[in-house]
Amino acid sequence: MSHSDNHRNKEERAFATKLLHFGAEIDEHTGASSVPIYQASTFHHHNIFEPPPYDYSRSGNPTRQALEDYIALLEGGARGFAFASGMAAISTSFLLLSAGDHVIVTEDVYGGTYRLLTSILDRLGIETTFVDMTDFEVVKAARKANTKAVYMETPSNPTLKITDIAQVTAWAKEHGLLTMLDNTFMTPYHQRPIEQGVDLVLHSATKFLGGHSDVLAGLAVTADDRLGRRLKQLQNGLGTVLGAQESWLLMRGMKTLQARMEASERSARRLAEWLEAHPAVERVYYPGLANHPRREIHEKQSRGYGAVVSFDVGSGERAKALLSRVRLPLVAVSLGAVESILSYPAMMSHAAMPKEVRAERGITDGLVRYSVGLEDINDLIEDLDAALRGS
Repeated sequence: MSHSDNHRNKEERAFATKLLHFGAEIDEHTGASSVPIYQASTFHHHNIFEPPPYDYSRSGNPTRQALEDYIALLEGGARGFAFASGMAAISTSFLLLSAGDHVIVTEDVYGGTYRLLTSILDRLGIETTFVDMTDFEVVKAARKANTKAVYMETPSNPTLKITDIAQVTAWAKEHGLLTMLDNTFMTPYHQRPIEQGVDLVLHSATKFLGGHSDVLAGLAVTADDRLGRRLKQLQNGLGTVLGAQESWLLMRGMKTLQARMEASERSARRLAEWLEAHPAVERVYYPGLANHPRREIHEKQSRGYGAVVSFDVGSGERAKALLSRVRLPLVAVSLGAVESILSYPAMMSHAAMPKEVRAERGITDGLVRYSVGLEDINDLIEDLDAALRGS
């Protein structure tokens, strides 16, 4: 029995252990405690008849490969891919489809995904139907003869609606449909969609995976190698790859994912409960609240509720006043960082969505989204209370 046989396979280890012991954590050549940054665009062929494993960094780079193997391990998939941004990962994945194909998409999807589908892919002949995925009958009714894929986001952004992943993927498999899921909000720590039957998992790794508001990146994981080969061809052909420096930064951030998510979620639960009782708040959206729609489905497919809380203060005027008064969170586009971030979907993440479409999807002018960071929760509550009361 080899030495390695005495230890559990890395796939079987606990998540916290996988974050630190993922296969490339020690450089095999030097013993360095960090993956080297291979800041190289091309690689020498020592023997022209035996090409090296890497030949050109668009096609493959050792630093990026370490990251790609890392996210595949965390998601429990066959192959991982690192892209220049979350939208680069999403747009590359949608190009698995061809002109004339139709895709069913979560209605309150991220604004950048909505923009891609309605202003770029529609021009290329890829058709989209946006549906309320909390209603399975509506999902089934949207299927057409040319439907090829289903794209989910759960919890959705920013109203945190819950899709029953296993129910949708089982139905999709019956009809030979590709399933894709944006797992940015939950991360593989809280939610592992491949185990629920999803074919392709996507992340804006800029958010919780990177965690420090300092790297722009996207990740994708395929459930099987066949789909992985197709996505690799697209990644290489389009050149939508992540650079070596960003790959290293992202791996550095991912090592603390569990510790960050646990601390942020504890604070998010407290914030959501406090907001529910606040007189200036009309509605709170958070899967951990007892009255959150389909909470039991979320609990079936996720091990936690995440760190994003959305709430409605009743009007655009009040929302803008709140954004101008808070002192602790960044008022910014993005989420998932060590510092709390307060965002205004109507003018930020979902500005690409027409006002009437936003209104249909519950994204009102009074809705704000709070990504809870690692500050002391009492300080965050005190700051938000003062802002809500106008003091």
